Amino acid sequence: MKKLLLLFLLPATLLAQPAERLVKVVVAPDRPDWTYKTGEPVRFIINVLQHGNPVPNAMVKYEIGPEKMPATKTQTVAIANGQLAVDGGTMQTPGFLRCIATVQLDGKEYRGLGTAGFNPQDIKPTVENPADFQAFWDAGKAELAKIPLDARLTLMPERCTSTVNVYHVNLQNWAYNSTSRLYGILCVPKAEGKYPAMLQVPGAGIRPYGGDIGNAEQGVVTFQIGIHGIPVNMDPAVYTNLSAGALSGYQNFNLDDRDRYYYRRVYLGCVRAVDFLASLPQVDANRMAVTGGSQGGALSIVTAALDSRIKYLGAYYPALSDVTGYLNGRAGGWPHMFTGGSKTWMDKAEKIKTVSYYDVVNFARRVQVPGRYAWGFNDETCPPTSMYASYNLIPAPKTLELFHDTGHWTYPEETERMNGWLLEKLKK
Repeated sequence: MKKLLLLFLLPATLLAQPAERLVKVVVAPDRPDWTYKTGEPVRFIINVLQHGNPVPNAMVKYEIGPEKMPATKTQTVAIANGQLAVDGGTMQTPGFLRCIATVQLDGKEYRGLGTAGFNPQDIKPTVENPADFQAFWDAGKAELAKIPLDARLTLMPERCTSTVNVYHVNLQNWAYNSTSRLYGILCVPKAEGKYPAMLQVPGAGIRPYGGDIGNAEQGVVTFQIGIHGIPVNMDPAVYTNLSAGALSGYQNFNLDDRDRYYYRRVYLGCVRAVDFLASLPQVDANRMAVTGGSQGGALSIVTAALDSRIKYLGAYYPALSDVTGYLNGRAGGWPHMFTGGSKTWMDKAEKIKTVSYYDVVNFARRVQVPGRYAWGFNDETCPPTSMYASYNLIPAPKTLELFHDTGHWTYPEETERMNGWLLEKLKK
């Protein structure tokens, strides 16, 4: 069996699962696959349940409209038997129509939503595709290649096991007119040999990382990274303070300058992480794969597009996709920079130009390796319109597994299937 380099992420470890509620408001379109052709009508079925039984005489307020857009239909009605079917109308252009239902019981509000897709395979992106996109990133990678790796590994004895050594890693990375550092936790099997490797690229936020010892104990080198150029083994309070202070809103830092935008260092840092794993004597670097969720899903697609050493990718609900959707009357991707209160100071020509060099749409166009993708129609953080805008452009072999009722979270089965697909591919 060939040994391969695996870059891997388990998004369920990073994103909170939905909390159980005493009362459940369940909303679903009237087709099992939640998918319609443009012009076809949809009915939304609303169920209000407590202890698995219908709640009689509940007052339900529902709103229907294109996802993330103002509602086009709103009504409050009483439902005698806990279930209500409402006419959702249709869409004449490809996209997603959402029904959000809320119920007030005993002083608490309970909420549920269901989303119907209309010709999602025909959704096209709104973001510009710059003529010099490839040249811009080729120049960035050339700058990175001139910077020595300067890998510094510090053993963490308190984290080591009888079969795995754990290190805090500090690498040299690109920075505008300078260099920066990339930090992560490396777990390496102690037994001699060449092993697959696993890079965990992070979802959004600022947090410490503990490393993935479990997979290392099964014979996989794992490397769990942060993206903010700070050590990943500090007291959790440090990251909480940074989240509320110096790194609050990092997604928008220097957005008016394509050379200095925050994610340039991040994207090149993913390539640097591949450099590091490929340099390890314990790693077989003949093949590589990358995967992640949310911001990590975006980084997975970006890394596969930037680095020809990547051979497979798996992405859960990728963020940073078609973010200009809001400027064109529809949902845009996280971080929703062109909507709400931020629109007045974000809707500037230079910022719109910069995002075109970083939007996942324009990396998706350049993906050349087989990929597996997974998300749900109810995602309010990474709207499905934005994700399909990228997915539909990918020219390489691809598979999308839908878990329709999921929001910005994963079922265990979802992660298991993605993992199984990657391992099947990588062990051939």
